[in-house]
Amino acid sequence: MPIVNHVGHSEWAYGLAKDLLETTLPRRWAHTQGVAEQAETLTAVLGADTDTLIAACLLHDIGYAPDLVDTGMHQLDGARYLRDVAGADERLCRLVAYHSCADNEARQRDLLDVLAKEFDQERPDLARALTYCDMTTGPDGRHLDVLDRLAEIHSRYGPEHVVSRSIRDATPCIVSSVREVEAALTDTAGPGRGHPDTDKMTS
Repeated sequence: MPIVNHVGHSEWAYGLAKDLLETTLPRRWAHTQGVAEQAETLTAVLGADTDTLIAACLLHDIGYAPDLVDTGMHQLDGARYLRDVAGADERLCRLVAYHSCADNEARQRDLLDVLAKEFDQERPDLARALTYCDMTTGPDGRHLDVLDRLAEIHSRYGPEHVVSRSIRDATPCIVSSVREVEAALTDTAGPGRGHPDTDKMTS
């Protein structure tokens, strides 16, 4: 994977996420790697912050690892592990805690006050970028349109599951975040050039 060639936070994050997910949750690990690959396409938009985004993408789902599950809200469980055990950078903890509009799931699980008390939110542009990467990557690591990704989540969990209810509430936030990043990619590509993924998603 080209991800491991990056230095800084992302190299460390790759090793940690691999240790936690590759054996116990191989499909989740495939998704994680696909999400990180999406982050690499945002260099023109984020510049020096790309390494932080890649690291957050690699770590965003570690809360699913069996040994880390506590509240059942993987965003919160993952962020707590990063803060309390791994000693991760505060920005990574914040991004993981709130990734993909996670405050909606916190509200569904009656954990919003807990989440807000323990973690601040990260810069909106980085939060949107992480949402874009996560919500344009399927469970097998394949890249897809955000609307297809949302439909896949609903199909996988069923209409009454807390995740489906949370995603339903978060849909406006998720879609707007993805479309804003797509627009930024188009802008950085220059007039008439666009971005290959963006062109495919909006055609």
